[in-house]
Formats: sequence, structure tokens, C-alpha cells
Amino acid sequence: MKHSVGDGFEGNNKRREDKMCKGENGTVAGGRKVVIIGGVAGGASAGARARRLDEKANIVVFEKGPDPSFANCGMPYALGGEIKDRAKLNVQTSESLHARLNLDVRCLSEVTKINREAKTVTVKEYTTGKEYDESYDDLILSLGAMPFKPPIPGIDRPGNISLRNLVDMDKIEGWITEVKAERAVVAGAGFIGVEMAEQLHARGMKVTLVEAAPQIMAPVDEEMAAVLQTELESKGIRVIVGDLATSFEEPTQGAKGSDVCLKSGERLHADVVILGLGVRPDTGLVKDAGLKLGARGGIIVDDYLRTEDPSIWAVGDAIEVHNPTMGEQWMVAMAGPANRQGRMVADNIFGNKRKYKGTIGTSVLRCFDLTCACTGVNERAVKAKGLKYKAIHIWPSNHAGYYPGASQILFKLVFNPDDGTIYGAQAIGKDLTEKRIDVVATAMYGGMTVDDLAQLELCYAPPFGSAKDPVNYAGMVAQNIMDGMVKTCTWDELPAMLESGDYAVVDVRKPSEVHSNGVVAKDAVNIEVDQLRERIAEIPAGKKLLVHCESGQRSYYACRALNQMGYDTTNLMGGNKLWKAHAIQKYGAKSQGC
Repeated sequence: MKHSVGDGFEGNNKRREDKMCKGENGTVAGGRKVVIIGGVAGGASAGARARRLDEKANIVVFEKGPDPSFANCGMPYALGGEIKDRAKLNVQTSESLHARLNLDVRCLSEVTKINREAKTVTVKEYTTGKEYDESYDDLILSLGAMPFKPPIPGIDRPGNISLRNLVDMDKIEGWITEVKAERAVVAGAGFIGVEMAEQLHARGMKVTLVEAAPQIMAPVDEEMAAVLQTELESKGIRVIVGDLATSFEEPTQGAKGSDVCLKSGERLHADVVILGLGVRPDTGLVKDAGLKLGARGGIIVDDYLRTEDPSIWAVGDAIEVHNPTMGEQWMVAMAGPANRQGRMVADNIFGNKRKYKGTIGTSVLRCFDLTCACTGVNERAVKAKGLKYKAIHIWPSNHAGYYPGASQILFKLVFNPDDGTIYGAQAIGKDLTEKRIDVVATAMYGGMTVDDLAQLELCYAPPFGSAKDPVNYAGMVAQNIMDGMVKTCTWDELPAMLESGDYAVVDVRKPSEVHSNGVVAKDAVNIEVDQLRERIAEIPAGKKLLVHCESGQRSYYACRALNQMGYDTTNLMGGNKLWKAHAIQKYGAKSQGC
């Protein structure tokens, strides 16, 4: 939904001083009063930028917690002991914000009502119980999101704790210390869930990660999540997917904590339970004020982050934003967009017209020795939308293979095969993985296509990359598909193709790889790619060929040669290595071959 921005953006061709002297409603900027509800990323950023734009403005920040600006993304790492000084999570305090920026920051003060006609907010001070009204010229809502707590019996038992702020972090730390926790259940395997599983494991706990969905880490696709799950399990974390808690009960062993009862009937004892079941926008205040909410429950804002009320703006986890990839609204709870939105709202209030282009959902997670990063939307979302697409999987090295320490990145690109539009990308690897996703995210914001990825000029030196960077490589593979140079199939299409009886499988790996790494089909013909031409008589006649190697690269070379000899070939994207990673999770280690 779009709204009129009003007269505040006239004068964009004037000098900056002119724009700062006149406010959006024609009032003198020096008398402008900006009230911000909520601090942390969005609210604190808005307040800081507002002060830099107008030294005379009256800027008041209300925060119902004790900490106005803290590093919430760092909390799992503080609990795990990687961040040893808790004070470093307090990015700014009320005192420092006042000293440096002259912000009037009032913590432990909850705004209980927005009075739109009077242009005031009603505030309750937790320390005194006092209630009062505060006026505003402009109101910025940085309300954030609150942990989702479904009505599961016993969910509020002692030791069942969500992680939203430093108070929650201290509760978790205090409880773990009090009960000398040895066993933990993490309910929910999103970003917080996986990070907390890793960090509790680092503290020496036995950790079980429970996820109701069929996979962990919903932002990535199933086969990518399988790689992460294998990494978690290799470190000793038990991962349960497709199951959920139906109750939290008094421990049968008489210890503190809870027994987590699963729908499957299993009963897990936990000294501490981390509730990472997702978040919901904290919009009760907005609903009571009569401002419109979207279909997902978030605050509706225009392209300039203004609500339908011309004096009220909103940022962060509680708003619905444009998804440039899909052309629709969605909600993204991340600190980066909230921080940038806060700055932008201050610009728009004080006359610097800034249009928010949307959020594409670029994110990163560390999972023990692996980094998982993604941008845009995944294949599952594109398929659900009914869009035409192709997905490719490649295994490039993170830097030159001849330079010591090179490791492979599993890189997935989802794109439109007609025009090369990039829908999204996912990558899992070790060093330098997230760099590649950052490049794709930048390309998506710039409206580039897979053709542009193939041509991007990126940094290269042996310790940092390759002459053909993984991003270039992905673009080139996509070009080959668009140009009709190769037909491909993905791991999930493989079983049906084999069951059809139309395909013979040609495995072009070395025999030693077949022996050590397993097979995708037990009746595959193994002809090493370098011997293909001299052993062409061994290729099965009368059938289409499904060709594969370990990663998909050598099998591409084989497909090109065989195609030009008159064969009908299809290359298995990601090769045996990706199929194996998925098959182990879905079918068990002994059931890799179809």
C-alpha cells in the first residue's frame, strides 16, 4: 500500500541547510520534537541520525527494557563464552547517548498508548509506576519482534527461556549456573536455535536440537540444510526434525528443568530449554492506535517508511517491507535492515528524501566449522510462487586450489532461465563463503542478471580467490543452461528419472572415487572422463544418459562431448557429493544408491 509523502520532500535541489531549516509540515526544524519508541538497532540509529541532522531538535527515546542499544546478535556468543565481557554488548547506554548525541533516553519506560489526534503517547515508568503523556511532532516506531510462544502446556516452566534481550541472556546464564546444567534442549532450528546449540555445546552440554519442520534452517533449501545437519551431528549434537514439543513436564528424575514431551512420544530431559520457535511482530500498540497492519501482522509503511498517519514512521522487525525478488510484501527480522531503516527515517523527517528499495534477506550463520550464507529467496519459495526457474549447484574452491588450505564451497544459484533474473543464492563452506553471497546480493540490488555474474571483475590473488571466482563460475554455468549447452537435473529429480527406466547412468569419476565415495545408482557404468572417447563403445545404446561425477564439473565436460556424438545427456547438478549429503540425512548412510 502506498501513501502520499507530503510536502516534506520539496526542495531537494536546494542546499542542505535549506532542507534542514524547514520541516515536513512547514514548522521550524529547531522546534521539531521526535519521539522514538524502542531502541536497539532501528530506534537508536534513527535517534543518532536525527541529531546529526538537527542539533536543536528535541529527541526522546522510550525503551521498556534497561538497555537502549545492545548487540542482540552477539548474545549467543556471550553465553558460549566467546564474548567474555558482557559490557561490550552494550553498544550505547542512556548516559553515553546523552553525552555524545544529547538524546533524552528513558529506559524502563513503556509506551502504553498512542494518541494520534492529540499527537501524544502515554508512558508508564516501571521504576515509579508514574504515568504521563509526551507530545511529538514525529513518532518513530521501532517496536521489534517478540518470541513466539505457542500455548503448549508447561511452556512457562522455570528454565524454559527465550532469548530476545540482555535480560533474557542473564536469565539463561543464571539458570545454567544455578542448576549446573548438563543437558539442553533447543526448540526451534532457525538462526538463534543453531547458534545456541553450538554455544551450549561449547560449554560442555549435551544438546538436542528439535525442529517441527522437515529440515533445519528454513531460509535455505532442504539439500543445503542437510549439509548443516550433518555438521551439527558430527560435533555430537542430536538433531530431531519433523517433530515438536507437545508439553513440558516435571522431570521424572526429580531434577530441575523440564521433560520435553515430543509428538512422536519421545521424552527428553533438559536442565535448560531454549525456546527458539520464531518471532512475531510486537504490534499491539499499533493495532490499538488504529493503524493498518498487513496480512502478516506487520505495520504497513510506504516507500519512505511512513505509516498511513503522516506523523508516524516505523522501522525494523515489526514492519512489512517490499521483497524486490518476488514483488510482494514480507517480513524480515534482521538487525542490518533495521539499522539502515532507522537512519533513513531520520533523513526523511528532516527533508532528505530517501526511498527504501526493499529487503532481499541477506544473512549468514556460523555452524561450527561451516559458514552458511544466503540472499534472495530459496527454490522452495520460487516453486511455490509458480515462477519459471532453474537451480544449479557447484562446488568451487574458496581460493586457488594450488594454494595451501583450499576448501570447497557448496554454492546454489536460483534464476530465471529465460532472462537470467537472479532469484537467490545459498552457499555453505569455510573461509570466504559469505563474501560470495555479498557479491550476489549486490548484483541483485543492481538489477544484474546471471550474464553479469559471469563477467564481474572481482579480487583475485591465490590466498583469496581464483581467476574464475565462484560467483563468475555460477554465472557461467547458468549461461550454459540458458544457451542450451547442457540439460541438468537436481538431486530431488534423480529418483524419478532412474525409476522411469529411460536413463542409463554414466559415472565419469575415477574408480577409486567410486569405491571410496559411493554411488548414486548401483548399475551405473563407470568410465573415467579422460577415457570416455576411447571407451565410447561401452556407453549403453538406446537410452538417454544421466551423467555424473563427484561435483558436476567433469560430468559437464562429458555431456558436451557425448552430445556432439549424438547422445541425449543430462548432467546431475552437484554430483555425487551433494546427492550423498542429502541421501545420508533422508535415507540413512546405507541407502545412498537408488
